[in-house]
Amino acid sequence: QNLSSKLAQTLAQKSVCHSYQSFNTCYSDTGLWGTYMVCDSMGIEETIHWVQAEWMRLCTSVTDGEVTRAKNLLKTNMLLQLDGSTPICEDIGRQMLCYGRRIPLTELEARIDAVDSKVLRRVCSHYIYDKCPAIAAVGPIEQLPDYNRIRSAMYWLRL
Repeated sequence: QNLSSKLAQTLAQKSVCHSYQSFNTCYSDTGLWGTYMVCDSMGIEETIHWVQAEWMRLCTSVTDGEVTRAKNLLKTNMLLQLDGSTPICEDIGRQMLCYGRRIPLTELEARIDAVDSKVLRRVCSHYIYDKCPAIAAVGPIEQLPDYNRIRSAMYWLRL
């Protein structure tokens, strides 16, 4: 399949999630990262399971090939989003909030290219592995797992 990630392939194959999107909002001194998920009430538990499994995989076993593919996808999407004066102004505003300056595309590309699987595993382990997630859910969420169960899936016992 031509889906962008292993998670997208898994969720499509199992038909448990209509859509999901990762988001990242950064500022000079803090940030917010997470995932939006849209699924039927009976698919909530399995969707959360696969999203958390992917997060743990990023912490422990992501490969250089996957990181290279993700970097290429990120650079392509970032450039495609800069089509028009409004998106460019929004990008400048985000960069001013985060960095206090506009970052040239060559520097941004170099920063992205500096990431490899070792760096990604280290950063994910620091910010995701064994951390308490914040959960917000709207709609028919009766099948949403108990918070303690969600929290306990934020680490894997490694032998």
